[in-house]
Amino acid sequence: MKSSKSRTSNSIIRLGTRASNLALMQSHMIASLLVKAHPGLSVELLEIKTTGDEIRDKPLQSFGGAGVFVKELELALLEERIDLAVHSLKDMPTRQPKGLVIGAVPAREDTRDVAVVCGGTKLKDLPAGSIIGSGSLRRRAQLKYKYPQLEFAEIRGNVETRLRKVAEGQYAGTILARAGMHRLGLLKQATEVLPLSIMLPAPGQGALGLECRSSDRRTRRLLKVLNDEDVAQCITAERAVLEALGGGCHLPLGALGEIDASGQLRLRAVLGLPDGSLFARAEECLPVAQARQLGRGVAKMLLARDGNKILERLPKIG
Repeated sequence: MKSSKSRTSNSIIRLGTRASNLALMQSHMIASLLVKAHPGLSVELLEIKTTGDEIRDKPLQSFGGAGVFVKELELALLEERIDLAVHSLKDMPTRQPKGLVIGAVPAREDTRDVAVVCGGTKLKDLPAGSIIGSGSLRRRAQLKYKYPQLEFAEIRGNVETRLRKVAEGQYAGTILARAGMHRLGLLKQATEVLPLSIMLPAPGQGALGLECRSSDRRTRRLLKVLNDEDVAQCITAERAVLEALGGGCHLPLGALGEIDASGQLRLRAVLGLPDGSLFARAEECLPVAQARQLGRGVAKMLLARDGNKILERLPKIG
């Protein structure tokens, strides 16, 4: 039997995407960039449901951990049903299955998080016991450390669903990625942009990973023009911290790489317990070409600054 790849015209590339509004918007954006860069190319979008989208009544950590939003897309790639998958990089495991590769990392959106709070109240002014809807251990750890009066509860669903739950009063507020809010045209609903001094993003936040088969030279060539090398190196450093700590996407880790004015790669990272009782910070600079080494070094610094204690206690908390 011929593979679906053999039936694909050279003028068509099949792009796999999740079916949420945000995923579709991101995929359409990549499709437009590809068509602009390669006149005559057509992009066919195929919607694929993932485990993370199907199960909405349980915490993500309880039914699969890393990769719950990408596994089905990766299977479609390996089975040659699609040529390209668009992922939010913060959802991607630090290692790809054999035969797959991140073919490009396009320019990055704003990496910060935003708060959406009923009545427009700032987080610092919320009364003790106010419940913030967030399933992210990273967000819980950093906000509980800064604002110990806040409490947290699990919240699931897409961006629009979470905003509705806050509007209905089910939660005092919620925390969302600014990038997603901007792409959906919902940024005006944010009541506060959280500065990096309070909230470091998840590794890869604000960036997209364009995944394809490592053997697919045509798709890799088409994607190459979309790659932003500086962004790719920053994310390599961020994901190296995550990998060195042995955690998946749900580790309470914030990490951000940035190219400074001198051309050095600066990496900041935080690791904390979701109850705010223990917190570790680390920061280091190295040449951009040493991104992976930088990430591993920052991970070692975190471990030396109570990071080991945090990791030991994580199964008991959050």
